[in-house]
Amino acid sequence: MAWRDSRRSRQRLLLFMSAIVLGIAALVAINSFGDNLARSIDEQARELLGADLTLSWNRPPSPKTAQLTKTIGRDRAYEVSFASLVSIPKTGGVRLAQVKGLQGNFPYYGTWEVQPAAAIQTFRQATTRVALVDDALLVQLGAVPGDSVRVGNLSFLITGRVMKTPGQAAIAATVAPTVFIPNQFLSQTGLLQRGSRVAYKYYYQFAPGTDVEKYIKTISARLDKDGVSYDTVAGRKKQTGRSFADLTKYLSLVAFVALLLGCVGVASAVQLYVKEKVTSVAILRTLGASGRQAFLIYLIQTALMGLLGAVIGALGGSAIQLILPRVFSKFLPITVETTLSASAILGGIGTGLLISVLFALLPLLAIRNVSPLRTLRSSYEADLSTRDPFRWLVYLLVIGFIVGFAYLQTHNFMLALGFTGGLALAFGILTTLGLSLIWLVRRFFPTAWSYIWRQSLANLYRPNNQTLILVTSIGLGAFLIATLYLTQGLLLGRVELSASGNQPNMVLFDIQNEQIAGIRSLVKTQRLPILQEVPVVTMRLSDINGTSSVARKDTVAKPPKWAFTREYRVTYRDTLISSEKLTSGKAPYQADGAIYVSIEKDFLERMHLKLSDTLDFNVQGAPIQTIVGGTREVEWNRVQTNFLVVFPAGVLEQAPQFHVLMTRVPNNQVSAVLQRALVSRFPNVSAIDLGLILKTVDDILGQISFVIQFMALFSILTGLLVLASSVVISKYQRLRESVLLRTLGASRAQILRITALEYGLLGLLAALSGILLSVVGTWALARFVFEVPYRPDVLPLVVISLSVTALTVLIGVFNSRDVLVRPPLDVLRGEG
Repeated sequence: MAWRDSRRSRQRLLLFMSAIVLGIAALVAINSFGDNLARSIDEQARELLGADLTLSWNRPPSPKTAQLTKTIGRDRAYEVSFASLVSIPKTGGVRLAQVKGLQGNFPYYGTWEVQPAAAIQTFRQATTRVALVDDALLVQLGAVPGDSVRVGNLSFLITGRVMKTPGQAAIAATVAPTVFIPNQFLSQTGLLQRGSRVAYKYYYQFAPGTDVEKYIKTISARLDKDGVSYDTVAGRKKQTGRSFADLTKYLSLVAFVALLLGCVGVASAVQLYVKEKVTSVAILRTLGASGRQAFLIYLIQTALMGLLGAVIGALGGSAIQLILPRVFSKFLPITVETTLSASAILGGIGTGLLISVLFALLPLLAIRNVSPLRTLRSSYEADLSTRDPFRWLVYLLVIGFIVGFAYLQTHNFMLALGFTGGLALAFGILTTLGLSLIWLVRRFFPTAWSYIWRQSLANLYRPNNQTLILVTSIGLGAFLIATLYLTQGLLLGRVELSASGNQPNMVLFDIQNEQIAGIRSLVKTQRLPILQEVPVVTMRLSDINGTSSVARKDTVAKPPKWAFTREYRVTYRDTLISSEKLTSGKAPYQADGAIYVSIEKDFLERMHLKLSDTLDFNVQGAPIQTIVGGTREVEWNRVQTNFLVVFPAGVLEQAPQFHVLMTRVPNNQVSAVLQRALVSRFPNVSAIDLGLILKTVDDILGQISFVIQFMALFSILTGLLVLASSVVISKYQRLRESVLLRTLGASRAQILRITALEYGLLGLLAALSGILLSVVGTWALARFVFEVPYRPDVLPLVVISLSVTALTVLIGVFNSRDVLVRPPLDVLRGEG
């Protein structure tokens, strides 16, 4: 019976199905991509690390451990790395880069993509000064292989362009491009000085079949004691897999939003379909069918269409996932091999079927209450508007399904509730705006306006109007896109704000004691201000209240393990600076031979410390006992040196240290002159140019925004598909209205203008609703999270609103063309 009854309405039922196709496609594509990514990480885990095991440290280990690091494995490669300014003498370009001195056959696994490939062997066997340089750095400084790069006191011939290093994502080279040089020339650069911040690493290859995890357990205690970090293939696999699993879960929730939009369209479409089928249901009831049987007939119809839509969406998603590795290529450290994922496809089909049935149940429940007397009367409010307790059960099932789906993605019940609550809030606000619009148009209807305007506005609240569903669906899509642009502008604005006014925009660091006078003179020679000059001492925490991390057995208020393994960079002064505010105790001071330090407030809480606790520091071999004498609140978003721990003056002046100097350069030309002078006279001193940081942040956000735009596109397209479906579903009613208007003398041009104006108003109001929600949301981010002034960029908002309005008008008019071209007599004959 369900099949026979659907014959005259299959075109409309197909529209119900089409509303969920894009959502399922997005969901299946992301989940398939996630499955393939996890499999590729598992298969290419060794390529991620480039070795079977790595050991790294930034302070010399004990002689016994140092000797051990030279005997592990069948083969080993050694790396020394640090940040430094490098320059291209040919172009004069200067850039802060990561310098790595390599010795050995790294990488042992994976492909080191260098152009030309022969440059790798030349580098490994080098007896002269050669270098391999990241492509991003060569492009930025206008250099090519064959040019030279200056690192410290030496110049190196660039023999190869590094396109990709095993385990490194392409975007990482944008943030910190690398210059590889042979390790034997590193000491001659003059960059390895006392106090320099240098990292050391060994890459190890073991004999096939060696259980590296078992071996590392035998030496892990010694490594931990000496502050040596280790990473294995299994550990890197777990870490990378967790990071990208979080990404795919987030994108799955974005795809789920598109699916929910489609289901809102399903509910609206089924509601109109039910109203058109009321007479058929009444006839079935007259012929003896029960309300339950009539309900099941139409439930089966919509379930079959939902299943068909889910299958088509799953097939489409399987095809879309083939392009996702290209979309995410800059963020992936591996090559993703794409294959069909049975779990993602079956999960998508099941999700699509279940959620389409749940949303269709709400309007379908009314069929159970249709009276046989409907064959004799035209009013249906009495039997369709009665309260049905099963509706509340359906509402609970829908909410439960959304919470359950979010929980399966995040494995965090509070996050799942937060996602559901946020979704409900967004839908609720957009629904309220749609209902308010209907009420305002009806309440303040402009009776003095022209006929075309009055008719268009009246269509916004006429029976079976699409105002609410379109404001919700199109508005949510506009909200996602607008929020993306505004948030990107907010992040860039935060960086730009840091560089505004008289704030520093150039940071010079790794300045040695004997160099500080020369640096001051250089900066003043360039007529630049010295805005801040700070000494920095590195140290480690050994004891808290006389107890070391090894001896602590209590579990109450226990400091985290990292408190004893991390390196602390501190300064010394007796006063607070402009970015700090005293919250308890006093500023750093000395009294009765005791040293009272100031701790950053949040750090004190994470360490489970309190005032008067004792902290024993190891200052590069010299023990110093201190007492927590006060806490500070620090504005970390200020471009200046901020510290977790501050010592009083008169304690650390003779300790090994380096200096940081901050200045402000007026333009890129002055910045380039200063950096070239630094490379020439003080090669070990590095500089951070905030202008370059701003450009890098802009590039990164642009790449991230492309990914988010790609996912938000599914929501926009779903909203437009819901619009097209709504127009086609209401075509029958519009034909009747057109006949009445044409019979009363309205011309085709007038009807066209009425239709275009109605959809123009709907598109504009939907876009404005989404943009309003976006502006409020990003204002809250600016006010409470980033704590920066909020100045939204108006141009993208105008473009979004005009684009959404134009698309709505085009789709609305195109799908209403039959209303405009069919003669009234055709419709009257059809009615007869």
